[in-house]
Amino acid sequence: MTETVQQRGSSNGDPQPIRGNLGAPILGPRNIPLERENPALLASPPTDSGTIPNLKFSFSAARNRLLTGGWAREVTVRELPVAKELAGVNMRLKPGGIRELHWHKEAEWAFMLAGRARVTAVDQDGRNFVADVGVGDLWNFPAGIPHSIQGLEEGCEFLLVFDDGNFSENETFLITDWFVHTPRDVLAKNFGVPEAAFANIPIDVEHERYIFSAPVPGPIASDEVVSPAGKVPRAFVHHLLAQDPVVGPGGTARTVDSSNFPVATTIAAACVEVEPGALRELHWHPNTDEWQYFIAGQARMTVFASSGKARTFDYQAGDVGYVPFAMGHFVENTGDETLRFLEMFRSDRFADVSLNQWMALTPPELVQVHLNLDDATIAALRKDKQVVVSSQPPEVDRQQPQAR
Repeated sequence: MTETVQQRGSSNGDPQPIRGNLGAPILGPRNIPLERENPALLASPPTDSGTIPNLKFSFSAARNRLLTGGWAREVTVRELPVAKELAGVNMRLKPGGIRELHWHKEAEWAFMLAGRARVTAVDQDGRNFVADVGVGDLWNFPAGIPHSIQGLEEGCEFLLVFDDGNFSENETFLITDWFVHTPRDVLAKNFGVPEAAFANIPIDVEHERYIFSAPVPGPIASDEVVSPAGKVPRAFVHHLLAQDPVVGPGGTARTVDSSNFPVATTIAAACVEVEPGALRELHWHPNTDEWQYFIAGQARMTVFASSGKARTFDYQAGDVGYVPFAMGHFVENTGDETLRFLEMFRSDRFADVSLNQWMALTPPELVQVHLNLDDATIAALRKDKQVVVSSQPPEVDRQQPQAR
């Protein structure tokens, strides 16, 4: 881990934009808490160069919509302009709180952060679905599929991800909103009941519904409705943390896409854990942009954009990161606890290219003439993909190179 901000020269230990003999103390107005969270912006590493768009936005800086059943805040292309592929919503439901019956033009992928919830859905063939989800579980509702979410006894909090950066959680298709904007006589004809049956439908949908309070539901069996068409053929829920992880010397990774969660055809993801000082190895993604959500810990990420351009950002829990298509990058744990974050992609498959593996599987003489590396370094390259590398790389015997 490298020091990014020089703190000397300040009697109170406030960070300063000084690195060695470069830079100078700040004399004007400043936001010290924000500077502490972004040391790589205050004093950029010497390897940073050129101009790259902002690749960070925190949910803490997003507008939070408060309602009787909980709250919701979003990070979309409006908050993070570079993030054109995906958008995210952080949502909280109280015990019994309901994210009302609705649907989207976009697919909805979700990761449970805390608590438990009950989700329901019905597909275009009248097949239905109900399930309870807990921490680490996922759900995916394809575009146009109507669904709901309700907090159970302890309430819940979760991350929603949508396969369009222009998405807005405030512009979904709500069942109550449609009722308000349909003539009563049409409702009566449609449902075969008198117009008076709709005398008490909610009118102020903006404040009374969307996320609203309700009693905590009973056992799941009490919410199961038998459909003549049966249940959906592919489950909308996946238990990600039940997967065996890929274990590297510095942490773990679990990937999920259409190969092991068949209904998730537009969003793939990885849940990565990095031990203190370790590194999500140097890599890039050959198929699409990467949208990140940091769950725990602290990190820094440097993104290489080609043409002599690179930029470093610092992240902590609750932040969103972004890596444009094919740009090389790493994520380093800069804290003293396990770093845990999600990588998400608008794709049916997870794919990444390891810099180490690429070099190891290329003729060694070809690699050597590019980088002037000695034989021992070439022999230390890994033909397997480690994903997360240790903070303590092994010593290489430069007198006795390892066999390839």
